[in-house]
This record gives sequence, C-alpha cells and structure tokens, in this order.
Amino acid sequence: MKILSNKDNLQVLHEDNHIIVVNKRVGDIVQGDKTGDKPLSEVVKEYIKDKYDKPGNVYLGVVHRLDRPTSGILVFARTSKALSRLNETFKNKENQKTYWAVVKNRPPKECDTLIHYLTRNPKNNTSKAHIKEVPNSKKSSLSYKIFKKLDNYFALEIDLHTGRHHQIRCQLTAIGCPIKGDLKYGFNRSNADGGIHLHARKLVLQHPTTKEKLTFTAPTPSDSIWNSIK
Repeated sequence: MKILSNKDNLQVLHEDNHIIVVNKRVGDIVQGDKTGDKPLSEVVKEYIKDKYDKPGNVYLGVVHRLDRPTSGILVFARTSKALSRLNETFKNKENQKTYWAVVKNRPPKECDTLIHYLTRNPKNNTSKAHIKEVPNSKKSSLSYKIFKKLDNYFALEIDLHTGRHHQIRCQLTAIGCPIKGDLKYGFNRSNADGGIHLHARKLVLQHPTTKEKLTFTAPTPSDSIWNSIK
C-alpha cells in the first residue's frame, strides 16, 4: 500500500474526512501513559492541524491500540460519529485483523486454531494462557499458519478472532513459540530497537459513513528479518 505521507516519520496509509489510518512504528505509544512520552495520537493531531491549517483543538478518537513494541496498522477516527460506529464494529468483531509474527521455534502444526483462556496480571502487565477456563479468564482464539521458513526463524500469519490483552504474544508462548525479541513472554534476547517481531499487517473494515469495505496493508519495518520476508 502506498504511503501518503511520511512527515516526521508518520506513515499515513489512508485519510479522509472521517478516518486516518497510520503505520505505527516500533516504540510508539498510542495514547499518553506514565512515561510521559509523546503519544502517536498527539503526533497525528499535529499532522492534521498542520496539513489542513485547523484553528483550535483537533478532534481525534482512538479506535483500538497496539502494544508499544509492536508495529503496524492503526486507525483513528476524525469525528465522534466515526468513533462511535468504529467502536461498535470492533466490539462486534466485524473487522478482520491479520498479523505477521516471527518466531524461532517451529510451531507444532503448519496451521492451527489456538483457543486458550487468558488471565491478566496488572502488576507486571502480562497475561497467562490456560488450556481450561479458570476464574476471571477470558476465552481467546486465533488462527495461524507458517507462511515462510527463514534461515533461523519461522514467519507466521495470524488471524485474530478475539482482542485480548497481549493475546498473540501470550498464546504463541503457550505453544512454545515466543515472538522474536519478546523478553516479557520468554524469548531469550531482546531486539536492538527494543521492539518485537509482531506486525499488524492487514485490516479489513467497513467505512463508518460510506459503508464501503476497505482493506489496508502496512509495510513491515525495515530490518534484515522483515526484509527477507517481503
């Protein structure tokens, strides 16, 4: 997909009067947190304000999130009506989210559907996958397939069926396949950029006002591993 703008390292994949779709970089936070680092939402607001010479505050609604060490497609709403409608479609799982992940260990099967029950530990900001339902757990489901064998790694394509906290990271670790660079979930060493090899590759959604079916694809970050997959 063509990048419409790369101003200040902001990769804009699509924009109209109702939504703006960007390719999040590793390390970007979507909304402000205790770190005090400038969030991507503010960068996008500044981009809109500058490009369209808007006076006053710029409205921008956060529709969904990606973990800080993860890259890929992120959608923001430019109107409250768009935010409300997009929130509803994400809540009802009407959108199709596809991720790419790089793991060192070969998964047990070439392709499979994983179902676990996830519990969250807010103290260390992690989730744990259980085979059977346990108290305060949430059912989590995804499908994966190996789509490329690299020299030392395997590239997986993942279709997400539910949207739980750290779901992909947690479920892949549960089958012995932590994502490259993901120290929090058992990988043995970090990536140089502090990120992990998990990328929100594709998103299919219905436009909040026109109802048109839109498909977005985000280029992967540029490093030797991702470049060998393209």
